[in-house]
Amino acid sequence: MLTESMKLDFDFEIVKNDFPILTRTVNNKPLVYFDNGATTQKPNAVIEAIENYYKFQNANIHRGVHTLSQEITLAYEEARKVVQNHLNAEHAHEIIFTKGTTDAINLVAYSFGKKYIHAGDEIMISAMEHHSNIIPWQQLCEDKNATLKVIQINELGEIDLEDYKKLISENTKLIALTHVSNTLGTINPIKEMIATAHQLNIPVLIDGAQAVPHMKVNVLDLDADFYCFGAHKLFGPTGVGVLYGKEKWLNEMPPYQTGGGVIKTVSFEKTTFAPLPLKFEAGTPNIAGGIGLAAAINYVNELGLENIALYEHELLEYATKKLSEIDGLKIIGTAKQKVGVISFVVAGLHPFDIGVILDKQGIAVRTGHHCTQPLMAIYGVPGTVRISFAFYNAIQEIDAFVKALNKAIQMLS
Repeated sequence: MLTESMKLDFDFEIVKNDFPILTRTVNNKPLVYFDNGATTQKPNAVIEAIENYYKFQNANIHRGVHTLSQEITLAYEEARKVVQNHLNAEHAHEIIFTKGTTDAINLVAYSFGKKYIHAGDEIMISAMEHHSNIIPWQQLCEDKNATLKVIQINELGEIDLEDYKKLISENTKLIALTHVSNTLGTINPIKEMIATAHQLNIPVLIDGAQAVPHMKVNVLDLDADFYCFGAHKLFGPTGVGVLYGKEKWLNEMPPYQTGGGVIKTVSFEKTTFAPLPLKFEAGTPNIAGGIGLAAAINYVNELGLENIALYEHELLEYATKKLSEIDGLKIIGTAKQKVGVISFVVAGLHPFDIGVILDKQGIAVRTGHHCTQPLMAIYGVPGTVRISFAFYNAIQEIDAFVKALNKAIQMLS
């Protein structure tokens, strides 16, 4: 719990008022939104930035000499610099705007895979990966006759580092890891794992979708070769995301998609491609999305990611204690280092049924396999109930959730 020496620099009630959707009711109950791992809500600052673009700045970028085009091109490239500074990337052109985390991972799987992966090579992932960080590599291995290796986890839901070290070989050409598990909340020791991989000159891709809303990410300090995340989990809009890639890799990789925007010259005989970052940004991008993402980053930086992490840890500890007191409830994933995510099952009850009854009481949770079916198989469950916190949640909401959960258990038992 917070102590006097750990006072937050933001006022919870004031912050909550920045999010219009949190004022609504669901089934005649005040909305309690505990599905932040799926998508976060959007503050007025983001909504207004997007609205302002469509009202007063709407034009295409990089192609026009007129004022509107010049203005929004500048704004869009400033948004790229906001992302660069947020991740502490060395160059703005190492920031590639994508459709989201999934698109960013697929970009690397296609472009890096096309150039560097061959028959007999190995790609390594962990047992806790989201489907978005499994299937692209699985497909690449099938296409290239390569092998997909899986790092095991322990009973707490932590990566087995000894297994990781044993699996690495001279045939390992890429390692793709989640920074934070979307199902377990586990924070993986990726800096240590990257350092181990780099001793053998193996590049590492990090799926940061669940990390960026909860902690400060420094790609230079991590020494990540690729880092991916989506805006919508960082209080920004859907349909836009980021791939950070080290300049040396991005320069050598072929374009992911082609067409307008990625070219330097075109003739019927030959096309040459534009330099970074345009080389990987074919077509008209989600301009409003980039503007909205920059607004979201500025918003969370004003609150302070250290403040956010501190507050969310308090929520995690409180909720974990309250849930541990419920008979028949088992928390799935009890790693020592976690963000504000709790997955659980209740003996004899289906997660979907629990979720439906909670919704009737105005409480939004996630039920199912959370796009981690192989992980569910390891734990021997078809799915879980997942609650995931953001800084606009409150202790009182956890109390309301626990009360509603006990009611659901009573009704279903």
